[in-house]
Amino acid sequence: MSAVFDILVIGSGAAGLAAALHLANHGKVAVLSKGILSDGSTRWAQGGIAAVLAETDTHESHIKDTLAAGAGLCSPKTVRTVVKHGRHAIENLIKAGVPFSKYTGPDSEYEFHLTQEGGHSRRRIIHAADMTGKALQETLESKAQSHQNITLFEDHMAIDLISGRHLENPVKNGRCYGAYVFDIKNGHVVRVSAKATILATGGASRVYLYTSNPDGSTGDGIALAWRAGCRVANMEFNQFHPTCLYHPKAKNFLISEALRGEGAYLRLPDGTRFMPDFHKKAELAPRDIVARAIDHEIKRFGLECVYLDITHKGKDFILEHFPTIHERCLEFGFDMTKEPLPVVPAAHYTCGGVMTDLKGRTDVKNLYAIGEVAMTGLHGANRMASNSLLECLVFAEAAASDIVNNLSNLSAPPNVKPWDESRVSDADEEVVVSHNWEEVRRTMWDYVGIVRTDKRLERALRRVTMLGKEVQDYYGNFRVTKNLLELRNLVVVAELIVTSAMRRKESRGLHYSLDYPDLLDQAKDTILKPK
Repeated sequence: MSAVFDILVIGSGAAGLAAALHLANHGKVAVLSKGILSDGSTRWAQGGIAAVLAETDTHESHIKDTLAAGAGLCSPKTVRTVVKHGRHAIENLIKAGVPFSKYTGPDSEYEFHLTQEGGHSRRRIIHAADMTGKALQETLESKAQSHQNITLFEDHMAIDLISGRHLENPVKNGRCYGAYVFDIKNGHVVRVSAKATILATGGASRVYLYTSNPDGSTGDGIALAWRAGCRVANMEFNQFHPTCLYHPKAKNFLISEALRGEGAYLRLPDGTRFMPDFHKKAELAPRDIVARAIDHEIKRFGLECVYLDITHKGKDFILEHFPTIHERCLEFGFDMTKEPLPVVPAAHYTCGGVMTDLKGRTDVKNLYAIGEVAMTGLHGANRMASNSLLECLVFAEAAASDIVNNLSNLSAPPNVKPWDESRVSDADEEVVVSHNWEEVRRTMWDYVGIVRTDKRLERALRRVTMLGKEVQDYYGNFRVTKNLLELRNLVVVAELIVTSAMRRKESRGLHYSLDYPDLLDQAKDTILKPK
């Protein structure tokens, strides 16, 4: 089976849907979602979107804060571009109907409520209570579902990007023509051809055993782009959210940074605060510092967790600002108005990814990458809170604009070879997939976590390389399944992370090595090129 569109968008979160909506008046757009549209990370974003909105705030302040959090590795040009487009992005969302929380106090500088999060020197986080991602996702979904030029494919997963070698008349021209797509429910592979393709697949935090991310965050877009010939960069910078709820049934429930922005304290079991010992901003220090401090205290005292305490702010304040978090915590038996919440760090955000320019263009022609899948230079060695959704929105519009400007010059995709299943059979033992899935994630958690050493990384590389060979052999002999495709991508991403971490001989931002605790004089990106 085959289908032809003007633009193929792989991913249905904020970046993918925003791009599709910008493009929909200029051509036929297909949007792929691995599950239902809202299965991605966007809907789980609690805090908000960072942008310069208040009269007392400035672009220079937001730029300075972002550069400081990025530990010398941000691209100043990218940071300036994104920050300057912030207000425009927010105004578009307000017009679209995103229900941001209004300001109810006296002497308002801005009609909507702004909060402050770690690394920010001002209140500049616009939010929809404590469920900003859900409000944003639902608004974009509604717009996309009602647009006649957008076709939404749920339960469809990209297997590989279509390049010149996949054409009926093969060529070597470094172009992308769409993707081979697995129809998960029906179990067959579809050829989806397009003049331009956008990767908006999110990050790769499911490569770790414990993560705040939904199950689909398996680095699909990074692996797709790598196999297609794109460079990736800075994969060693994995952000661990400092405060995920510690409970056996709380699979991936993070406690928003906004709690600390509104005055919550981190405490040891005896009630002692510890963050003032680690950073002058205490609980408002950048995420890497907070996560490492928690990890240090847990290991120092042999704890299972630490505690996040906002009880001193009072019940009314908590219920007004954090109604959703309060309700979810009650489901797990915790009343945050009366008691501190047990928390631990968990893998949260992939700061590296597919290298792009300021228009979202990758090394492969007609292939774009936007959102968490991309390495634009905005985050550097550590993402600052609430800059991620802003990046999604700004680069979605930038990529869409570039595609629109060039769409008339792009020819219709040539004939693509059918997917070949003639030499494979149904899998005889699915346990191989589930076992390797567990092993790669545990290996990454044990050896490539918040604190690293050369010995740990060497062990990880040996195991991941072995797993990669096993998975590729399995992939070559059996029909594809969703679990197999995700495992195939997960192993690729794991090896990229370990290789990148081994190349960085210093401690910077989110990468902390006991063997190289010092900072090098010159900050350089870790760039990996496919062979």
